Amino acid sequence: MFQGFLKLRSACGRCKLDFRPLDQADGPAFFVMTVVGFVVVGLALYVEVAYSPSIVVHLLLWIPLTIILSLPLMRIAKGLMVGLQYRNKAAEGRWAGSDESP
Repeated sequence: MFQGFLKLRSACGRCKLDFRPLDQADGPAFFVMTVVGFVVVGLALYVEVAYSPSIVVHLLLWIPLTIILSLPLMRIAKGLMVGLQYRNKAAEGRWAGSDESP
């Protein structure tokens, strides 16, 4: 499904399903940013209130944690979005009065 770490192939290697119409755009990034943001900000606030460390400690803790959580979740989210689009036969929006057939 993936050509590199996050880039999708143009088609499936086994079944030759064309991935080009399955556009996930910024959907996976939004969900990953939201989840990771809640986790990291919540933990950072807890550590700040409980221990009051210096800013360097915050940088050393939260930047690597953000990267460690974001990269695997992005791959999972992209695969999930492509799978959901395929399963639900997602397509571009059309006007209700359009005479084009889906």
